[in-house]
Amino acid sequence: MHWKGLAILALLAATAQGSPAVWAQEAGTSAGAGQTTNGQAAPTYPRPATTYPRPATAQRPAGTGAYPGANPGAYSGAQTKAPAYTPSYANRPAGAAQAAQNANQPAATASDPDNSTADEPAPQQITVATPAPVPVTAPWGWQDRIAWLARIVLAVLALIGIYIGLSLLKKIDRQTQYAETAAQSAAYSAQAALLHAQAIVRSERPWILVTVEPSGKAENRFMIVATNRGRGPARIISAVDKITTEIDQSALPPEPDYEDAETNESLDAVILLPGESTGIKTFGRDDVREFCSSDEQFKRVEKWEEVILLYGKIVYEDLVDLGNVEPSQTAWCCWYIHGRQNSGMVMAGPPAYNRHT
Repeated sequence: MHWKGLAILALLAATAQGSPAVWAQEAGTSAGAGQTTNGQAAPTYPRPATTYPRPATAQRPAGTGAYPGANPGAYSGAQTKAPAYTPSYANRPAGAAQAAQNANQPAATASDPDNSTADEPAPQQITVATPAPVPVTAPWGWQDRIAWLARIVLAVLALIGIYIGLSLLKKIDRQTQYAETAAQSAAYSAQAALLHAQAIVRSERPWILVTVEPSGKAENRFMIVATNRGRGPARIISAVDKITTEIDQSALPPEPDYEDAETNESLDAVILLPGESTGIKTFGRDDVREFCSSDEQFKRVEKWEEVILLYGKIVYEDLVDLGNVEPSQTAWCCWYIHGRQNSGMVMAGPPAYNRHT
């Protein structure tokens, strides 16, 4: 019984040190390669899973026998060990007891107080995240309030200034439009006044018109008369006339040709007061025979196969506004109608042959 007691004490010391090597050695060691002396397999006893946690202690500095802050004289290895579960080996076979006795020396080495910290597990570290500090708002002093009110007042004043500026711009735009309208109206008024003045000047200027009147000296004879129908005196500068025969008055050229026209020098420098008249040219039945170059042409005139046309122009100027305006012109055209017994003469011709300027 003496050797069994020694094995039990060795196992108790190994268990107190918390060394799992003793259990592994015990589980893998037997008297005859895992067998008893009788040749049978030795039973194995697993280590219980229930253990008691060892209280966390401060790490002992190397080379010292005391923890920081502890009494060196009161320190002992037994005080740092946690209580553990102690199994009973009373009923174990002899082979197991012998294996425990053979493991006595390692267990004694493991129970050394100086090596206890090498076998114990590292204490678990718990990291606690510190929350961010809540920003503390400084108290709103009277200076900040005054500055805030000043900013608001400045913003309101800026808005009022912008509104006033926009209103002024709109008013300036309206005034500009009114000024443009007034300028356009003034321009129209000036143009109307100019036209009115021109109309007055034209109404006061002389106007020479040409008409046909019967001649009182002979029958079937007619006189072409120029009359001043304006309000101012006129002076005739020149007068020309021409006689031609055409099939019809529509056969005349678009524009009259005065190159070979006959000049009436008797009318040069003749002054016509308003309402006065003067004869330009006379033409009658007797002049037809002289005008026709042959009897065949005379017969065509009598049969109205050809008509006799007389046309010309008078150039005159205003004595009141002498030299300030261009001379005026009056064009005229007449159709002499030759009958078997009686004759006639009327104004005819295209508009270009009856133009007044």
